[in-house]
Amino acid sequence: MSEPVLDYDQALLAYEPVMGLEVHVELNTASKMFCGCVNAFGGDPNTHTCPVCLGLPGSLPVVNGKAIESAIRIGLALNCQIATWCRFARKNYFYPDMTKDFQISQYDEPIAFDGYAEVEVDGELFRIEIERAHMEEDAGKSLHVGGVTGRIGGADYSLLDYNRAGTPLIEIVTKPILGAGAKAPQVAKAYVAFLRDLVLSLGVSDARMEQGSLRCDANVSLMPIGATVFGLRTETKNVNSLRSIERALEYEIRRQAALLAGGGTVFQETRHWHEDGAYTTPGRSKSDAEDYRYFPEPDLVPVAPSREWVEELRATLPELPTVRRDRLRREWGFTVLELQDVVNAGALDLIEATVAAGAGAQPARKWWLTELARRANEAGVELAELAITPRQVAGVQALVEAGTLNDKLARQVIDGVLAGEGDPADVVAGRGLAVVSDAGALAAAVDRAIDANPEVAAKVRDGKLAAAGALIGVVMKEMRGQADAARVRALVLEKLG
Repeated sequence: MSEPVLDYDQALLAYEPVMGLEVHVELNTASKMFCGCVNAFGGDPNTHTCPVCLGLPGSLPVVNGKAIESAIRIGLALNCQIATWCRFARKNYFYPDMTKDFQISQYDEPIAFDGYAEVEVDGELFRIEIERAHMEEDAGKSLHVGGVTGRIGGADYSLLDYNRAGTPLIEIVTKPILGAGAKAPQVAKAYVAFLRDLVLSLGVSDARMEQGSLRCDANVSLMPIGATVFGLRTETKNVNSLRSIERALEYEIRRQAALLAGGGTVFQETRHWHEDGAYTTPGRSKSDAEDYRYFPEPDLVPVAPSREWVEELRATLPELPTVRRDRLRREWGFTVLELQDVVNAGALDLIEATVAAGAGAQPARKWWLTELARRANEAGVELAELAITPRQVAGVQALVEAGTLNDKLARQVIDGVLAGEGDPADVVAGRGLAVVSDAGALAAAVDRAIDANPEVAAKVRDGKLAAAGALIGVVMKEMRGQADAARVRALVLEKLG
């Protein structure tokens, strides 16, 4: 149930938000972090398991080399230093979905450390300092049955699925983020969006937040304006959408501000985000590092990547998302807002491929962000899931530019492509949708429209050119929308002097 909150603007007058973001990225390696079990989302419960990821006595872990490679590439892309020597550690705690009662992670010797990222919010650049990016294994998954929320509160019983146990994870931890002020929730959202795009461009994760392969633990505390000592923090766990990250942090800032303003105390604890009501509730007391009794993992040798290998991996880094977007915006002549609309719609790759197939950038943007975005929304799917390719969209635009189609006919052609009737040219031929370009046929249709509407024709002759629209409409209806409206208008005005 929601707690008392302070008005957001009022809260920011008295307190400075201090954030710390821990982003967990599940890697898309073929096998798990320390065993040969398949690393895949879903599957029948407890079928992607073995003695190692179940932590059975006598089983021994073996580190996944591809996961180490992915961790190094992520670290390099985040401007981190890469350790010349590091170790795994045991993080000891009891949790139902961690059968060993410890997690193999890294503590004071991470694979990557001291990096940074830059994100832009409303034209203002924010630098996010990265403390470390370390390797670890994921836990299993608890399924709470009964109740109405799917959470443990109110559930009748819980089931455990260990398919996810042992999945390779990279945890990216920021240093305290100061100076964002009222934009703090937006900065957090932009940063996680940046990380999502980054790991996708690196090809190391599918970053599907709705499946939990990228999720954020959002820490926040409030520091009175002018103070230098941080307040006690809360950690909202496993937030798995960009919108929820922004909303959860804003709620926590307002809740903590109300608590402090009323003379209360913020408890250092984990919190759960409730999307349906847009509020957080307490989880458990937040442990500090010493509570986990870290010690070096005795069953794994240290990791010591050579400098030559690190530089080889650096050479494989793709163009980073922010650099690529800035380049494309300049090449396409888009405004910052136009490109942001493209990014928000998930259409950047689609438009780039459409342009590569021969379409102009603005027409490609128009089709993907209007007609196709509407169809995707109606079908409840992502743009990329529509049954039309960038090459086919470029084909539609080429027919428009050739005069074969107008926009109305082009929309019908798109319908045909989506219905599986072939490429745009096939749909045009199959449905008979080409623009009528026969001058004689158009002239005859215009004559019939004028003869049938003498009053309208008289208005046009008297100089009321707007009235020509009615005659154009009559012709377009007769031609089933397959006439060139501009050509029809020219003929109407020509015949009426």
